[in-house]
Amino acid sequence: MASLSSGIACLGIPQPQGSCRKIASLQPVNHPLHSASLHIHRKFRFFPASRPRFSVRATETDANEVKPSAPDKVPGGNNGGSSFNQLLGIKGASQESNTWKIRLQLTKPVTWPPLVWGVVCGAAASGNFHWNIEDVAKSIVCMLLSGPFLTGYTQTINDYYDKEIDAINEPYRPIPSGAISEGEVITQIWVLLLGGLGLAVLLDVWAGHSFPIIFCLAVGGSLLSYIYSAPPLKLKQNGWIGNFALGASYISLPWWAGQALFGTLTPDVIVLTVLYSIAGLGIAIINDFKSIEGDRALGLQSLPVAFGVDTAKWICVGAIDITQISVAGYLLATGKTYYALALMGLVIPQMIFQFQYFLKDPIKYDVKYQASAQPFLVLGILVTALAYSH
Repeated sequence: MASLSSGIACLGIPQPQGSCRKIASLQPVNHPLHSASLHIHRKFRFFPASRPRFSVRATETDANEVKPSAPDKVPGGNNGGSSFNQLLGIKGASQESNTWKIRLQLTKPVTWPPLVWGVVCGAAASGNFHWNIEDVAKSIVCMLLSGPFLTGYTQTINDYYDKEIDAINEPYRPIPSGAISEGEVITQIWVLLLGGLGLAVLLDVWAGHSFPIIFCLAVGGSLLSYIYSAPPLKLKQNGWIGNFALGASYISLPWWAGQALFGTLTPDVIVLTVLYSIAGLGIAIINDFKSIEGDRALGLQSLPVAFGVDTAKWICVGAIDITQISVAGYLLATGKTYYALALMGLVIPQMIFQFQYFLKDPIKYDVKYQASAQPFLVLGILVTALAYSH
């Protein structure tokens, strides 16, 4: 055992002096030559060809701290770009201590424009919007309802129920990092929800509706947002149902609100916008690729988890492209040829960006693809709305 102790000591590993003396005291006194030979014999017996590896491990333990598998700080540091991302509520945002900036981040302002655009499309489809102060004011209030209030509510409640997933994928986000308390988040959820419902009542009164249709749409959308994120239903656990629900809330609901505010919401418009929501399903799938690790760990069956990245990316682009081509075919069949051609002209660049970015690597290029292709998608929705209004 003395030879074992000396063999370890020769590797540079410190030992408590007390234990060394105790071990040494247990060994009989031997002839120096006998001790040396026994030392060599035991050295090679206990450490066969492992001396370099053992030494390196000891050095790593002393010199380096164990690092977590997921970053606990924002990648890229606290620079200007990250601060801008923080204001928009997108990945790569800098960590903030200002409570109001954190509250803004939770509402993810980057997700508001599609809802605001949906209101514009609905107003255009109504055929009754006029460029006067009253109609512009109505549309702005409806945009506030759809964007900052109810989309902000949706994003905040989603972050609240996704804190376990975010702790894996983005542990530096406000809730898992502890930058904001759960009580403050719950307060924000209620303020945004009640504020949005209050604006819906105001718009129904302002428009002179005998039936509060905008309020009903707001309640329905809010309920859909809740069951999308919260247990026990948590629709997002199922990739198909969850993503279609998300797509419908981003395309159909704001369109319906805008059209109901200035005109009449008809069954054919409902069918057309629900069809367009299939494209919204494809858009929602894009956001699932960056969360594969956390979704898989918590058993959420997002499409990238259920089908794998390669299959899911084709489902995604298929939903986006086939939907728009089908709508263009519908416009062509109803005699709106120029609108159909305009819509097809907007689909082509989306396909180009799909092959250039998204299909190459949907995880690496998800943001770049959306920034490049989605403007053409939302313009296509407006073309469809204008076709309907005429």
